[in-house]
Amino acid sequence: MAALEGKGIIIVGGTTGLGLSAAKACIREGARLVVSGRTETSLGEAARVLGDGAIGQAGDASDPASAPRLIEACIRRYGRFDALYHVAGGSGRKMGDGPLHEITDEGWAATIALNQTSAFNSARAACRIFLDRKTSGSILLMGSVLGYSPSPTFFSTHAYAATKSAVIGFARACAAYHAKNDIRFNVIAPALVETPVAQRAAGDEKILHFIHTKQPLDGGRIGRPEDLDAAVVWLLSEGSRFVTGQTITVDGGWSVSEGQIPGGGAT
Repeated sequence: MAALEGKGIIIVGGTTGLGLSAAKACIREGARLVVSGRTETSLGEAARVLGDGAIGQAGDASDPASAPRLIEACIRRYGRFDALYHVAGGSGRKMGDGPLHEITDEGWAATIALNQTSAFNSARAACRIFLDRKTSGSILLMGSVLGYSPSPTFFSTHAYAATKSAVIGFARACAAYHAKNDIRFNVIAPALVETPVAQRAAGDEKILHFIHTKQPLDGGRIGRPEDLDAAVVWLLSEGSRFVTGQTITVDGGWSVSEGQIPGGGAT
């Protein structure tokens, strides 16, 4: 039997990048999906790629009403709701994030809303439904290696790092409290992956040279969305039913590598 056969799964931010790749993997494993996206263009592309295995719904994950609507759609369409994967979020660099002394008030608030508040909204909505229906469930949140393994030369967005660190602490606290309910909370933390959000870094030769030593696995390359898919499927499935409160790092070796920068060195 496929790992997710018949399960009703929601992917918040499942129409592009990491979310769309995960959606395709979940469908291959038998899941029935509801995916959300912020634009009609992304929803249309997801519908074309995912076919009859998923329904799409527009939504802004920072809106507390969005996740409950997705869950309602999942139960109405499939008669069940088993797991939620929150992917939505991104860089706040263009909104005013950066090194601490440069972060604007607006940049801080916008980055918190984009990454931390949106994850909270999704997790809370899912947890409430699992409790109301007295069912077990898996809640998977999107972290980042920058939440615990900083890279000051090329990735100095401190509000973003704060949100991803907070997601890890939030998931662990929720996991501890709700283990008795068989509601699992885990985090997947990638390093640099080639997605629409990462275009700045993926197109910078200096950063790619750095990544060659910072992410040395498989020839020292930038990650691909599909590198996360097997871990996502596992964490959403019954195969990980004895796993909660964990951060699964998929980083090509980032967190165990120095990533030497020519001309630099320890000071």
